[in-house]
Amino acid sequence: MIVIIDYDIGNISAVANMLLRVGVRCKISRQAEDVEQAERIILPGNGSFDACMLNLRASGLIPILEHKVLEQGTPLLGICVGAQMLGHTSAEGNEAGLGWLDMEVRRFPDMPGLRVPHMGWNQVTPVGMENRLTQEMEADSRFYFVHSYFMEPKNQEDVLLKAHYGIDFAAGVSRDNIAGVQFHPEKSHRFGKKLLASFVKGE
Repeated sequence: MIVIIDYDIGNISAVANMLLRVGVRCKISRQAEDVEQAERIILPGNGSFDACMLNLRASGLIPILEHKVLEQGTPLLGICVGAQMLGHTSAEGNEAGLGWLDMEVRRFPDMPGLRVPHMGWNQVTPVGMENRLTQEMEADSRFYFVHSYFMEPKNQEDVLLKAHYGIDFAAGVSRDNIAGVQFHPEKSHRFGKKLLASFVKGE
């Protein structure tokens, strides 16, 4: 069973609808017993870093998520702020992240002609490692972004995907069974559909 974590943030139904287009059934849930039975977990995120972390803590699901992801090795995909939350901290707020990946979240620098937030379609390029998320990724894959902050892993081996917006930045991160993407696959048409299919069906 694929479980999308429901912790009172937006955009969850769009992720579920894209999974249905992939041909995969999923469950939107905030129940620990559903998370316990999950074969794969999706952690969406929408809005500010602090609000998302506070909501996730209030849901009471962090202990079961840590058990599933860190102890049992259940594959997890974070989306947008859900990916940023995998790190330690964010320049957007004061709350501590989950700390599952050794990374911080930075704001795009002020640069002439660079509009922040980064909003719209951008090309994404796989970096180095083979990963379930990139199994069917096309050479010209483009995804839809809406963000002012970007992930900065301490270990470059954790960078799975790169994009460019004024600077090169990590559009995707991965270590072992944990992955996160800065863009919105649920808004990225066939490119997002392929990525989600790779996540839910890949090894």
